[in-house]
Amino acid sequence: KAFLAMLRSDPRFYATSREDLLEKASRIAKRIDDKLPGWFATLPRLTYGVRPVPADIEANYTTGRYFSGSPSQGVAGGYMVNTAKLDQRPLYELPALTLHEAVPGHHLQIALSQELPGVPAFRRNAGVTAFTEGWGLYAEKLGGEMGIYQDPYERFGRLSYEMWRACRLVADTGIHWRGWSLDQARGCFTDNTALSPLNIEVELARYVSWPGPALAYKTGEMKVVQLRARAQAELGDRFDIRRFHDAVLLAGPLPLDLLESRIDSWVKATPP
Repeated sequence: KAFLAMLRSDPRFYATSREDLLEKASRIAKRIDDKLPGWFATLPRLTYGVRPVPADIEANYTTGRYFSGSPSQGVAGGYMVNTAKLDQRPLYELPALTLHEAVPGHHLQIALSQELPGVPAFRRNAGVTAFTEGWGLYAEKLGGEMGIYQDPYERFGRLSYEMWRACRLVADTGIHWRGWSLDQARGCFTDNTALSPLNIEVELARYVSWPGPALAYKTGEMKVVQLRARAQAELGDRFDIRRFHDAVLLAGPLPLDLLESRIDSWVKATPP
């Protein structure tokens, strides 16, 4: 608890201005962009930009979010970073946030889906939360293999995000099934994550008003991790991480049972 209290209060872990926070997010995004070709065989043509959350909604808005662009209209995607209340936006979480919301998370996955040839529009733009958000969490984990986290604090930030999503499973179930109070749910996040107090309150409001989706994040990530481990075990030296990512992404968002069938078929079709 003393370590978490230090992280929440030490000024070295926080940006000095709105511009400083956006600049740091942009630098991390560029660092990730440079590494993508080594991990993905197919990249989207659509670009994305880093921008602040609009001032009229920032006060009670989440830490960051991705907004889809439009390949047909030439509109870039947007990775939005909340630059309000800087003492509540820890920098050690910024790499994990960027991996999730920008690349190889939501922008890469959604833009690739939008650009798929021969796939109906309803499939390209489908909202399958377990797939989309599960991929976002997988992207955070993949960032460790890609060498994105540069010091122990950034690696801890990723682990704190992982605990956040695990606590979501507990809090959502506790509130909507077991009748937990907000104080009980708040304690789960305060005691087990390094999230800022403001972020915890914003997230609690989300779970109370929107039962269920919080459960899909971790469920989807666990499935992608499981399918990758199984493919690696079956293929051995023939396993190609870039082709595996193609197999996951290049049919658009899928329910998890259909994703599993697709990966099983890909494994069987991989040449000896």
